[in-house]
Amino acid sequence: MDTASWQEIVLLFLFAGFLLWKIAQARAGKEIYIRKIPGLQAIDEAIGRAAEMGTPILFQPGIESFKEIQTLAALGILQYVAKQAARLDVPIYVTTPQPVMVPTCENILKTVFDTEGKPDLINSCSVRFVSPANDLAALGTVAVIRDNKIASVFYFGNYDYTSLLYTEGGLMAGAMQIAGTADYYQIPFFIASCDYVVMVDELFASSAYLSRDPTMLGGVVGQDYGKLVLVILLFAGVLAVTVFGLHNPLDLVERVLRF
Repeated sequence: MDTASWQEIVLLFLFAGFLLWKIAQARAGKEIYIRKIPGLQAIDEAIGRAAEMGTPILFQPGIESFKEIQTLAALGILQYVAKQAARLDVPIYVTTPQPVMVPTCENILKTVFDTEGKPDLINSCSVRFVSPANDLAALGTVAVIRDNKIASVFYFGNYDYTSLLYTEGGLMAGAMQIAGTADYYQIPFFIASCDYVVMVDELFASSAYLSRDPTMLGGVVGQDYGKLVLVILLFAGVLAVTVFGLHNPLDLVERVLRF
């Protein structure tokens, strides 16, 4: 804050105000609107498909550990998927190229199954460390999909060039596939091979969207208000420079405020 300009300080307090305002509204019981996200709405359909077929589902939380923000978002989705699977008695397989993710995912499954009164379901589930090499991890995941006749697959988190290796295998196995990532350069590959794709910011809003927690919903909407302010400021600045040149009204106002 010692080197922050007055503009940055104003924006900081403005964004914080938006967040606190919307969180307070959500906690007070006001309905918070978030547009429908087809990829997240289809999760229940995918789990229901597995229940009808009597086969498991598979969740792949990306290629990074829980230090990455996308992986944390993926773990939030895993919690919801496990909750819905427990209610329908659908076993879950989880594969990961990160050893540290194995106990983390196992703990999530065990906690959810215990909460839902289905502790025995954990015995038919499996969290597997497949390989530290991303390409081999993708091939190992495809082998799990094929060998266990997985009905639905969920890919959420960080992905690299191996994204298509994962999804092409699931596509050939006939599985319903839902993917989500903020790695925008991998989104075209997911679109080409998955039934639904959750894109960029939608991934970070997924936990709030699925859990409907008031604090999280208010935070998401408050951030959107802040983004809207930035877009308006950028548009106003570009318009002012385009119409008036460097000596535009916005520039004059800033010069006056400096004194």
